[in-house]
Amino acid sequence: MAGKREIVFDTETTGFDAWGDDRITEIGCVEIIDLMPTGETFHTYLDPLRDIPEKVTEITGLTREFLTGKPLFSDQAQAFIDFVGDSQMVAHNAEFDMGFVNAELTRAGYDPYPKSRFTDTLKIARAKFPGSPASLDALCKRFSISLTSRNKHGALIDAELLAEVYLDLSGGRARRFGFEDKTTRQIDTTLISVAKPRSEKLSPMLSNHEREAHQAFIEAIGADMIWQKHWAKARRKNGQI
Repeated sequence: MAGKREIVFDTETTGFDAWGDDRITEIGCVEIIDLMPTGETFHTYLDPLRDIPEKVTEITGLTREFLTGKPLFSDQAQAFIDFVGDSQMVAHNAEFDMGFVNAELTRAGYDPYPKSRFTDTLKIARAKFPGSPASLDALCKRFSISLTSRNKHGALIDAELLAEVYLDLSGGRARRFGFEDKTTRQIDTTLISVAKPRSEKLSPMLSNHEREAHQAFIEAIGADMIWQKHWAKARRKNGQI
């Protein structure tokens, strides 16, 4: 049976006004099945046909010069839709990304996605760790996910990091080691044969002289030692006292 397919994605934009003058400049998507990345991705830069604010360039590294001549969203819309398919879409602060994706789809003549298609990892993190920082960076640090590849905000890099975070938010460490619910996955088992008792007991390794020397040493320590009680019990059992 095929596993659960989801698309973890991120967008970079020119600003915050999805239905106004701002546009998407980059989309990055990562396919996961049963919370694990498959290696399949979708990534594209987009020409927003407008200027890029300086503060946005500082965060993303994207400039007007770099994006000029890149595909328009309408050029990549069908490829994006085909990659997503009917899978659930996972994003951090999903309402932001949902707003921009749906605004761009609408402008390009496509139907927007319903809100039910989106899973918001920000809401999951805030519910799981109330009062704690819940940014993508903070969650990466919490789960010991390396940020060495992230000197700027990039859609594909952030989607890959978010896929790791989503795995951990969903109890992923246990899943990696095979501790997930056994009702949802077949787990191979190996029968280990039980050792049979020996037909004959092994001969004592200590000589009588060594045993007597050890007992004399213990007796010299004091009568309250636990060994003394054990030996006294053994001697009574054997009729020696």
